[in-house]
Amino acid sequence: QVQLVESGGGLVQAGGSLRLSCAASGRTFSGYIMGWFRQAPGKEREFVARIRWSGTDTYYGDSVKGRFTISRDSAKNTVYLQMNNLKPEDTAVYYCAAAQGIATLGLDYWGQGTQVTVSS
Repeated sequence: QVQLVESGGGLVQAGGSLRLSCAASGRTFSGYIMGWFRQAPGKEREFVARIRWSGTDTYYGDSVKGRFTISRDSAKNTVYLQMNNLKPEDTAVYYCAAAQGIATLGLDYWGQGTQVTVSS
């Protein structure tokens, strides 16, 4: 059974940085698409970033482009989201996701989420 466990959230001031981790287990993720989504209170879940397990083909949402970087360490079965120059509008619960294809990212597997709060 696939398990995704996020960590690394917390409280940070605007302009600061955080690195989120997503530990994946339960199967071989070769060929999978891994991604991050976020959901702020009262808003719909928003796509943040995705990466192929091979480490190639990264893609970002417009609101985080140039500030966030997604990466993965296949030896540790972990996906990271490095978040720099954080803004108050980045405040949300961040979720890790995994899928066999781009079309189903956000539909297949989810983690429990980690809270990120950015103070102004």
